[in-house]
Amino acid sequence: MSPTVVRRTALAASAAVLALLATACGGSSDDDGAAGDGEAKAERSAPAGDAGQSAPAGDAPTAADLEKAALAPADVKNGEVTTKVPAKDDVAKDQVSADDAACLPLALAQSAVAQGEPAASVKRSWQGQTEAPSDSKGPDGQDMTTVNVDKIMLNLASYADGGAEQALKGLSTAAEKCSGGFVASAGGDKLKITEVGTATAPEGGDEAVAVNLGVDVGKDADGLMKLVVVRKGATLVTFSAVNLSSMMTGAEFEVPAEVVDAQVAKLG
Repeated sequence: MSPTVVRRTALAASAAVLALLATACGGSSDDDGAAGDGEAKAERSAPAGDAGQSAPAGDAPTAADLEKAALAPADVKNGEVTTKVPAKDDVAKDQVSADDAACLPLALAQSAVAQGEPAASVKRSWQGQTEAPSDSKGPDGQDMTTVNVDKIMLNLASYADGGAEQALKGLSTAAEKCSGGFVASAGGDKLKITEVGTATAPEGGDEAVAVNLGVDVGKDADGLMKLVVVRKGATLVTFSAVNLSSMMTGAEFEVPAEVVDAQVAKLG
């Protein structure tokens, strides 16, 4: 690698784009895109136990329970876990809306806000960066590096009386009804979702939903954001994920599995 390494994506060094990355999970920027495979239905992972039946929710965990179960810095080897979410990323439920009420569950998930009326909820955030040699060369023939910056906003919410199952079902229904897109608002700022598509839901919980969101970033390229929502008993954990490059180009990216796995494992 050349001593004068040129990073293929200058976005990683751009304060403006880093600001976009920070606010995108909170729903507070004006962004562009096309999502996933464009199917109208979110995939749901197979429920644990007998087919067609989900595990009983049981009693709703308290806020103290969720704090213990939420991701901590020691739980993930790579990246940084923030246990106190900055105010700019901590969007309140009454600050989130959608031009179509049927799409509100997606707007809430994108902003890392709990669905419905939870018994308790807590938030976390995670950010990581990876670098790899690029196949391309710089203008002077020097080696280049591809930089990927990922950010995930997490929300853990607990529900009584089967509320977690209903919340997840509502999110899946919203993905079906809103495949053609919608306009969301969070904290007074608008986010135009151009397309809602399916993704492969992770295993490890009782059931899960994964959704790709195309985001209008006002460029020729398409932006991409991802939602992963996993239910374990009476707890619903939402991962609202962005990749800095994919937000600007629409290129496919993977939600970091070690973050999802680590959080789901802590739910017991």
